[in-house]
Amino acid sequence: MIVRLAHVCIETNDLDATEKFYSALGAKRQFEFRNKQGVLVGMYLYFGESSYIEVIQVSKVREEGAVRHFALEVDDVETVYQILRARGVEVSPAKLESDHTMMVTCHDPNGIFIELQQYTAESMQKTGGVCEVDYQP
Repeated sequence: MIVRLAHVCIETNDLDATEKFYSALGAKRQFEFRNKQGVLVGMYLYFGESSYIEVIQVSKVREEGAVRHFALEVDDVETVYQILRARGVEVSPAKLESDHTMMVTCHDPNGIFIELQQYTAESMQKTGGVCEVDYQP
């Protein structure tokens, strides 16, 4: 029944900074939301192949019910690392994770944790299986 994840919606109190952050990673504004006074209040950012982030303007980003994290698949994790560093974003070094995926992590201007993943031929997202992790709920 499900085809794919349609979008993730995030809140921001700075639409411009949020759009600049994601456009540095290759996102493009697909369409925007404007109120009856014509004021920009949100947008859909397009990441390719029907992947979107919906960004909505709020006066204060709420803490409860916040997105824990989301992941963006990238084609070259090292290039993404360099782009983010050049823009002053605190980003982790590239690392091969236990699911056999290369990854860097950072936070967007709204504090949302993001994983930027480059799949390998052995990535469990492609092969399936059991990924052993050191995690206690």
